[in-house]
Amino acid sequence: MLLATLVVGMAVSISLAQVALTTLFVWVLLARRAGALGPLRWPLMSPIVAFAMWSAVAALVSERPGESVLALKSLLTLGTIFVVVNSLPDAAATRRFATWLVLALAGTAVVGLVQVAACPGPSVGPATTLIGKFLRKCTRARAFYSIYMTLGGVLAMMLAGALPRLARFGADARWLGPAWIVSGAALALTYVRGAWVGLAAGALTAVAGLGRRGIVVLVAMLVFAGVLIAALPNVRARLETVQDPSDATARDRMVMMVVGLRLAGDHPLAGIGPGGVKHVYPKMVPPEGLRRATSHLHNTPLQIMVERGIVGLAAWLWLFVVFFRRVRVALERLPADAAGDRALVLGSLAAIVTFLVAGLFEYNFGDTEVLMVALAMMAIPFALAQDSVATAPAAGRR
Repeated sequence: MLLATLVVGMAVSISLAQVALTTLFVWVLLARRAGALGPLRWPLMSPIVAFAMWSAVAALVSERPGESVLALKSLLTLGTIFVVVNSLPDAAATRRFATWLVLALAGTAVVGLVQVAACPGPSVGPATTLIGKFLRKCTRARAFYSIYMTLGGVLAMMLAGALPRLARFGADARWLGPAWIVSGAALALTYVRGAWVGLAAGALTAVAGLGRRGIVVLVAMLVFAGVLIAALPNVRARLETVQDPSDATARDRMVMMVVGLRLAGDHPLAGIGPGGVKHVYPKMVPPEGLRRATSHLHNTPLQIMVERGIVGLAAWLWLFVVFFRRVRVALERLPADAAGDRALVLGSLAAIVTFLVAGLFEYNFGDTEVLMVALAMMAIPFALAQDSVATAPAAGRR
């Protein structure tokens, strides 16, 4: 029940998700103490602890240590992976959890489609009713989230993660196919180009791991994308700006990158402290910058390096290097006839590739909803292969 509530929260309400996550954490501790659970599993503990500790150092030596320390509360989201892994007692529960997540996010995608279809146009005033709030800023699909970038981020990961399961052409395809189609349409209507690029990278990762079936999946995706582009002129126009250097948004992102690199060069070791960008960016933005103030630089690795220095960036990269290595081990240890579980592990890999590539265009590591979904997907390989992966000696605890 708590796991289902967590899944619903990730798709509908971050407050509900955080309450469910906290409750699950307490339940795991109590169940372990009562002997109802085996030893707790802590995958990726070393890089997460290293990243958190250096983040604390960066906060304490910053110009605004109090404010930076308060910004560290976002690190609590990293506990999602531990809570999910320890809340899934076996592979069957893990498969159910993965299915619930796909269905919940597909439901959110449907809401996003309804939102855009019913949209009366750009909002012209404050919303005072529930429907008014729902249809506020509705020209780009955002569903229950506060902004379309969040919906784009979670849907891109879900779509990439579901591809290997869809490619099996089994019983799952009967519901995965429609879920994938509506989610893909909703992603298109977010108009979030970074999420589109991230999905392309994640899909290619899935295709590479699927062998000959991957070619069929790739062709089907290209056909689907072609239909969407033909049917939605605004999507086609938005897609054409991806490589347009004269695009206003692209120029502004380049300004942010230049400012970020200057800040990283001025504060190479510990950065300027978590949450510090909003204070220094207005002082450094050149005249050609369209946005005169911002709290993040629309690039996750750059944001990490600016706030936490090169050491913080190294710890952050270590987290994902270890994850990818453990996924490779998981795939090697799963038997060839466990096609369903192998699809889930490959899907987890594809989803995180999507997350990282999309993070080159948006600070998605700082978006709690997106990060929580990413961490939940990262937990799947460890929960699926508890005996052979999550409890592997040394490497499994790193």
